[in-house]
Amino acid sequence: MPSVFEVARTVVAEEIDGLGHVNNLVYLRWLQDAAVEHSAIEGWDAAAYRRIGRAWVARSHFIEYLAPARVGDRVLVRTWVTGMKRATSTRRYEVFCADDSLKLIRAETHWAFIALETHRPARIPEEVRDSFVVVAD
Repeated sequence: MPSVFEVARTVVAEEIDGLGHVNNLVYLRWLQDAAVEHSAIEGWDAAAYRRIGRAWVARSHFIEYLAPARVGDRVLVRTWVTGMKRATSTRRYEVFCADDSLKLIRAETHWAFIALETHRPARIPEEVRDSFVVVAD
C-alpha cells in the first residue's frame, strides 16, 4: 500500500496547446488518471466501486502552474491522499520533470463519495478507507 503513488509519462504532440506547452486540460486529465490508477492498485478499480454501488466525483480542483512541459519531456505525476472524512477525501498532486526534478505543477482535488443510485453523498466504507494511507500535511 504505497502512501505516494507515482506514474511516469512522456509528453506527446497531441497534448500541446497553441503556446507550445502542455495544455491545462491535459494536466487535469493526468491528475485524474493518476488518482484512478492509484485507487486501482489499492484494489478499487471502477468495477469494484460498481460492486458496492459507489463512486468518487470531483467537487473542486486547484492547480498551480509553475513551469511548462513540452513535447518529449518525461514527467512524473505523484499523488497521495491527505485527508478522508465521512464522505469526502482530499488528494494532492505534484508533477515534475523527470530529468531535472523541476516542479511543473502542484494541485489538489476535493473528492466526494456518492451512491451511484442517487448521486447523493455516501459514507466511505471502512474497506475503502483502510485501503489508502492518509499522508498528513
